[in-house]
Amino acid sequence: MAEKAKTAHPIWETVKTIVYALLIAGVFRTLFFQPFWIPSGSMKPTLLIGDFLFVNKMAYGYSYASCPSLIMPAIGINVDAEDICGVFKGDNGRLFGKEPDRGDVVVFRHPVSGRDFIKRVVGMPGDRVQVKDGVLNINGEAVALADDGMFEEVAEPQGPQRLRPRCENGPVGAGGVCLKSRTIETLPGGVSHSILNIGNQASDHTGVYTVPEGHYFFMGDNRDNSSDSRLPQAAGGVGFVPFENLIGRADRVMFSSAGRSMLFFWTWRGDRFFEKIE
Repeated sequence: MAEKAKTAHPIWETVKTIVYALLIAGVFRTLFFQPFWIPSGSMKPTLLIGDFLFVNKMAYGYSYASCPSLIMPAIGINVDAEDICGVFKGDNGRLFGKEPDRGDVVVFRHPVSGRDFIKRVVGMPGDRVQVKDGVLNINGEAVALADDGMFEEVAEPQGPQRLRPRCENGPVGAGGVCLKSRTIETLPGGVSHSILNIGNQASDHTGVYTVPEGHYFFMGDNRDNSSDSRLPQAAGGVGFVPFENLIGRADRVMFSSAGRSMLFFWTWRGDRFFEKIE
């Protein structure tokens, strides 16, 4: 009589399934797409707090920054991409590398903190970038601007961090209408997108930045509420971002939550499913 095949212990089978699933997810996230949750309002109106998207990691090729980070302070997990792939850092190169286009919305690693940021590429290597009276100038020429009315939102805490929006018509009481001037900006090369203005401030008047080779200049679309390349790294800003620090391109919003968590499906914004990012 044939001997019966031994049946694997169910706990061991469960462990193997979880391990395989994690490996597959890790490969997928490393090579193809990385989920990203918008935590702040620096890219309004293009991206809103609570937007959930997948970053296309194939767009610019691969570097040490392509390795996934797993940061969960609540349970003490802090595994950084540099911990895994730091050996590949430093040559500012990429495997299958492709330069971003001016106007791309890009997720990148902050050159100092290593945290993931999302901004728009406005300055390419060799460009001279300056903001004069709130207008972006590239290589001595002001970008084209066209008035696009007002951007409206409710003056209330937003997202998990409960951030309150800054308003051009502020101060605005809780529940009031928060307004910002909206303008269509057209970059050299023809990419057009909306930007917001809140008021006159120091970041509206900068010196000339000459972008080094192999680096890029980033700005947020919510111009008066964005920590970006206008502020040097030594002063807590982003500064020039190396090519190797790019993670991928943001192409489309999958869905968006106006509440404190993306799990609160009743707070999802019905008009932002699969919204193309311009």
